[in-house]
This record gives sequence, C-alpha cells and structure tokens, in this order.
Amino acid sequence: MTINECKPGQRVRILHTVERRDRDWVGATEGVIKSIEQQKTGSWYAHGKDAKLWLQRLRLVKDDGEITLLNIDSRTEIELLGE
Repeated sequence: MTINECKPGQRVRILHTVERRDRDWVGATEGVIKSIEQQKTGSWYAHGKDAKLWLQRLRLVKDDGEITLLNIDSRTEIELLGE
C-alpha cells in the first residue's frame, strides 16, 4: 500500500527500514491513521517549494492512545490491517 492510498481511520502497520553498515534495522509501528500531512523541514538548502524540503508524514494513534508522527520515505512499507 502507498501513502497515497492511505485514509484517516484505517488501521495500519508501518515498517521502517534504517540502513546500517552490517545489516538493516527494521522497526514496526501499528495504529489507526489520524492524518496524512506534508510538512516542510527547516532545511533551507533543499531547493524545494518555499526553499524547504517537504516530507510525507503520517500521524497514528496507537492502541495505548499515544499519538505518533512518522516520516514516510521510499523504504517505508505500509500494510493495511483493517478498517
């Protein structure tokens, strides 16, 4: 599933991959999508819209009520778990 197919209210598992020298690290976060946002960073050198680097961000509500904001990049996998 891609970030463009995500909608608020869907239950998803996000798999984050961080490249490391000897092996990749993969972490997972599960929750219900609260919002999907594009937010700019403070990177003034990025030469993007408004001279900022724009990131896709997914705001999730986890089972314990915690709200978390995840950056979505090309190595992020999104699995739909249910509505």
